[in-house]
Amino acid sequence: MSLTEKLAIQTPSPVQVITPHWAKLRDIQISIKRDDLLHPVISGNKWRKLKYTLLEACDNDVKHIVSFGGGYSNHLHALGYCCHQLGIHLSAIVRGDYSQNLSPMLRDLLNWGADIQYVDRATYQQRAEPQYLQTLTTKYPSALLIPEGGSQLQALKGVAEIVDELCNPYDYILAPVASGGTLAGLITGLTKHGKLTDCKILGIGVLKGEGYLEQLVTNLLAKDEQTKNWQINHDYHFGGYAKSNHELAQFCSDFHQQTKTKIEPVYSGKLFFALRDLIAKGYFSHGSRILALHTGGLQGAR
Repeated sequence: MSLTEKLAIQTPSPVQVITPHWAKLRDIQISIKRDDLLHPVISGNKWRKLKYTLLEACDNDVKHIVSFGGGYSNHLHALGYCCHQLGIHLSAIVRGDYSQNLSPMLRDLLNWGADIQYVDRATYQQRAEPQYLQTLTTKYPSALLIPEGGSQLQALKGVAEIVDELCNPYDYILAPVASGGTLAGLITGLTKHGKLTDCKILGIGVLKGEGYLEQLVTNLLAKDEQTKNWQINHDYHFGGYAKSNHELAQFCSDFHQQTKTKIEPVYSGKLFFALRDLIAKGYFSHGSRILALHTGGLQGAR
């Protein structure tokens, strides 16, 4: 039985066409790649980014994984479920002390048998530093370390499969950006797909990070993938990661009512809010065909 079958992942994810009134003004054609429907728990880009890392872990009989995230991390949530199903022990290094006020995500991790280690922000900021990673390797010599968000080279292959699943051409593909792996994977996929070479990739930054997010993406790309066919818009982070306001919350509610598609204010809400605003501002040419990637993450809004 394959890993996909073992975890009951439903691929390919469907593509849904929506026709909100704000798209009709410029005859914009909007489709949503519904990666939120891949699995009830392991939804969205988290599965795409973890797929080949977990395949490698199973092939090498890895029994322990260490990874990082916040108290509502979609990455840790998906990874925790996968580890539970695959019989792998997870040590989750979590930014901030939630021990007296567990989030729904942390309760799930505990129910799945994960070991949660709360660290202060100063320690968490070292999560990618070689010296800190070496201390973890010394502490857990047999463990596999997975970076925050699952964004590493193995992730690109999994995300690139989104492009393999597309049947129709698009002028733009839009995706939210936080740790860079999803955008880098889409760029990788399009670079290898001749039929989609005219497609532009627009990332919507969901945290404050102009320059920083671009560097995260660039660091993951191979030299022959350093195309100019992508960019990140930084105008819709609403003050920072997981920051929101009444306008965004109302938009998420209205969007669900109009399209029957649930979105949340951390990732997908900011993506579609940006799409509506950019259409209104004339960013896209009349009649543009746009594919928006729904990266899941609805559990984070609990």
